Amino acid sequence: MRHSLPQLDRLFLTDGGVETDLIFNRAIDLPFFASVMLLRTADGEKALDDYIRPYLELARRLGTGFEFVTASWRASPDWADKFGLSQDELDDLNRKSVERARALQAEYSDVPSVISGCIGPRGDGYDPGNIMTVAEAQEYHRHQISTLAGAGADLIAALTMTNVPEAVGIAEAAKDIDVPVAISFTVETDGRLPTGDTLRAAIEAVDEATGSYPAYYMINCAHPTHFMSVLSPGEEWIKRIGGIRANASRCSHAELDAMTELDSGDPDELGRMYRTICDDLPSVRVIGGCCGTDLRHVTAIAEACVANEETCSG
Repeated sequence: MRHSLPQLDRLFLTDGGVETDLIFNRAIDLPFFASVMLLRTADGEKALDDYIRPYLELARRLGTGFEFVTASWRASPDWADKFGLSQDELDDLNRKSVERARALQAEYSDVPSVISGCIGPRGDGYDPGNIMTVAEAQEYHRHQISTLAGAGADLIAALTMTNVPEAVGIAEAAKDIDVPVAISFTVETDGRLPTGDTLRAAIEAVDEATGSYPAYYMINCAHPTHFMSVLSPGEEWIKRIGGIRANASRCSHAELDAMTELDSGDPDELGRMYRTICDDLPSVRVIGGCCGTDLRHVTAIAEACVANEETCSG
């Protein structure tokens, strides 16, 4: 079945690049980029709460909705051994990521919000590596999707997807569990997936394979200059793009991997680019940041896009 989600009808903010912010701006160690491990301690929980509250205050000030994205991007089954955890312990952290979001949702009850149970690729977020079959991806991701949905996530957000078969498998697993899913692809500097597929081909392939099951698609972990040229207003596939979470840096994924210092780019320029995207693509309703972005970037993005909405509606 198709699901109705509030972020399809109005502007929703989300946060920035949680892992890069915590590591580079707050000097918090996150082995394997796994923010979910912070949920093992009271200090870690507080660090995540302190990180997200300013974004909720921003949404409150601007009168937008807010999409919580759980700290579970790197918490699918393969990672349990790498963290030195049992599968049951990792499941508990997945559930806790939803519970923490639910507690903040209650605290900010005046801000319309949804909770996205976040999942990442089985492997690297930049390199597709050994690509699974659709059936393998469906079976692999089903466990985490079921855990997050069972804990009360309103939808599943699959971020930094690098290839079509894994995206299809995730969508099919979500369909089996009857939970909405948003599929977010990452692209290289040429606007193509790391596999070489065009964004259009990827979205159309997932829709064709799943009966258009994803609630919407997103682009994340790439700078707007990497993908704006392939977003052709008016084409049908473009209407399926419902969110953008861009990187702060114009650098390629390979360059970012080699960096020892954070490239935070230009927040105001990023905000202007988002305004152009939102002006051209009215289907984009979820806006936030990815690697290198923090509250400064999301504030500039949000203020630019809210001003754009007010101009268009006025």
